[in-house]
Amino acid sequence: MSDRPVTLAAVIGAHGVTGEVRLKLFAQSPDSLRQYKSFAVGDRVLTLKSIRPGPNGAVARFAEIGDRTAAEALRGTALTVPRSALPPLPEGEYYHIDLIDLPCISSDGAPLGRIVAVENFGAGDILEIEQSRPDQDSKPAKRFMVPIKAAEIGDPVVIDALFIV
Repeated sequence: MSDRPVTLAAVIGAHGVTGEVRLKLFAQSPDSLRQYKSFAVGDRVLTLKSIRPGPNGAVARFAEIGDRTAAEALRGTALTVPRSALPPLPEGEYYHIDLIDLPCISSDGAPLGRIVAVENFGAGDILEIEQSRPDQDSKPAKRFMVPIKAAEIGDPVVIDALFIV
């Protein structure tokens, strides 16, 4: 397992005049962020003082942010933690970050490429796979998407050949 940064929230603006920020959450709830004492923000570290439910997500206060101007400067900033800080999952569950860069093959054994993204547009997770290219010319690699239900997660990920066009 790599220790890549995992984005748990993003700052969407200031809240009030005392330095609180509004957060868009990528975690389950504001309560799930309480277990992390600090977040990486670019090359800085912010120490979480408090968090509560708020409009469109949560409202948080960080020890290093003392006024609205400093809070507004964080707009659009991702709050990350190292992958190793996330709690372990039960068998058969995964974090999206663990799937990125895994090699993929078809159920027929043909190499397909690597997972470059995991999306969810409301009907379940979808794997975006970038096809392998034998030559590294200037053409972009082709990508395709398959529902995660068509994949057997492992290393490599096995994609049902019926879903490959």
